[in-house]
Amino acid sequence: MYHDRPRRLAVSESAPATDPLPSSGLTAVLVALVVLLATALVAALTLLPLGRAQAAPTGAAVPRPAAAGPATRTLVVAPGGDDAASGTVAHPLATVAAAVRRLPDGGTVLLRGGRYAQRFTLGHRVHDLTVRPYRHEHPVLDGSSLTPPTGRSAMITVDGSTRVTIRGLDVTGYRTTAIDAMPIGIYVHGAATSVRLAGNHVHHLGNDNRTLGSFDLNAHGIAVYGDSVAHPIRDLMITGNEVDHLKLGASESVVVNGNVDGWSITGNHIHDNNNIGIDAIGYEPTLPAKYRYTDRNRARNGLIADNTVRDIVSKGNPSYWEDGSWCNCADGIYVDGGTKITIRHNTVRDNDIGIEVAAENPRGSADHVLVERNTITGSGYVGLATGGYCNGSEACGGVKTGRSHDNRFTHNTLRGNNRFDDGSPEVLVQYYAYRNSFDHNTVWATDAAHAVIGTVPGAGRDGLSTRLRSDHNTFWAGPGTRATATFGSLGRTVTGFDRYRAVTGLDRHSRFAHP
Repeated sequence: MYHDRPRRLAVSESAPATDPLPSSGLTAVLVALVVLLATALVAALTLLPLGRAQAAPTGAAVPRPAAAGPATRTLVVAPGGDDAASGTVAHPLATVAAAVRRLPDGGTVLLRGGRYAQRFTLGHRVHDLTVRPYRHEHPVLDGSSLTPPTGRSAMITVDGSTRVTIRGLDVTGYRTTAIDAMPIGIYVHGAATSVRLAGNHVHHLGNDNRTLGSFDLNAHGIAVYGDSVAHPIRDLMITGNEVDHLKLGASESVVVNGNVDGWSITGNHIHDNNNIGIDAIGYEPTLPAKYRYTDRNRARNGLIADNTVRDIVSKGNPSYWEDGSWCNCADGIYVDGGTKITIRHNTVRDNDIGIEVAAENPRGSADHVLVERNTITGSGYVGLATGGYCNGSEACGGVKTGRSHDNRFTHNTLRGNNRFDDGSPEVLVQYYAYRNSFDHNTVWATDAAHAVIGTVPGAGRDGLSTRLRSDHNTFWAGPGTRATATFGSLGRTVTGFDRYRAVTGLDRHSRFAHP
């Protein structure tokens, strides 16, 4: 456009209105002279510098320095910023929401250090966007002055977005005493795809309601709900986060629930929370009733690896006050109705229960789960549990739970997992458990009962359970002995390793020896 403007000006100023010369030859000469003059004028205008005295023609726009606008892919937000500003380091915006609105084609939102009393949502139109700190600064999303509304609400919500990353943010303070409010640190739902939650610190938030025995009070640290029937949440990565000091009621620290297909939870540090550390859930009313009991409503094809999960204890959590005492039933890692999941290389210590593969819903199952090469120590109740926790009898609560089948537990190390010393085992096989295998594990019982593998009353009569296919393991019970260690199967407990093998036919190639 810069070259078109002088060309038009030169022609309009130099071309004569009439041609009075009758001679065609003279006319040709004059035309040639006009062309030469026009060419010279173009060159002069091109080389002439523009200064204060050399302005553009009247009515033309005067060029301004480049400012952050729709074409800018990086915007800066800071405490004390202004949402009318340009979004540069020198002139930052005040809110993440304003920055997101200015990046319809994606980009990066950088948060300067400081505290932000704001929540933000990435909606279904948002794509190819990253929200992270500016350089190495420490932004804190602080919800302590905010009031969570009824239902689920979060400091950060990803609602159906595509290719988005939330990285390196500190999320805290979002809490309530309202039993019908569910505060969440980071919440992903809808038809979201390719979401990365990495290196965030979610802590000191939750539900502080004190209603004893109520499962109506809930909160989450990081929650992923696949609540779209048509489109599962896919390609989800939750990695390198720290999630701690949460008051969760009946809910979980980190959860994938419902229609979530293809995900990983890796390298996180989850600790000091009063309910489950990591949970993969199926069969809850996350999808409408028509789809509730279908495979579509199950967390599936997932990986839980290289996490440290510790000090997950339900004592003091009002939801777990039962019959005058605390339930002590918070899992470090729990598959509750999920399928096709690998749990690998995790360090799980000092929780109520180490790892559990089960299904609470009576129409559900946990199946095709591989639990391998985990270290499970210091659990209060048991180290590893599988099967439904109740068959409907009053002795276990009068409810009927789901099934556990076609799961494998291999190359795990378990030690000292009955700190309550109430006679519970390192490994507990419950109801409706069949076609499960237990091999190449090292199990060291340290409680007074010397309980290595345990069973529950009536397991052999539930109509589904089969013996745990156990072999090639190393067992030990210190200070017990080969003759005093106890092993259970299908509702019957046997004392002594050799007698157990003779009665059940299991662990033919296993050994009882100090690891």
